[in-house]
Amino acid sequence: MSWTLLFTDRYNHRAARFLRRHPDLRQSYRKTLLLLQANPHHPSLRLHALKGRLSGLHSVSINIGYRITLEVLIEGQRLIPIDIGSHDSVYRG
Repeated sequence: MSWTLLFTDRYNHRAARFLRRHPDLRQSYRKTLLLLQANPHHPSLRLHALKGRLSGLHSVSINIGYRITLEVLIEGQRLIPIDIGSHDSVYRG
């Protein structure tokens, strides 16, 4: 069973801005979203729970320097992307 990605307007705005700044990451971003839908636990995504101020959220990797933070709702297998950006920008909350 695949997972459902639920995109908010806020996230869509952030993602559009991110992709304008990093057009070279468009394919990696797309691959990340497809893997999330198929299997969020795929090893290349490096899914992990966050701590501290971001407790309750998870993070996946687009590549070594860029991440997507998301809320994982196990019931109904839904994923809600929250933020996208560099390691430092998404983890500062």
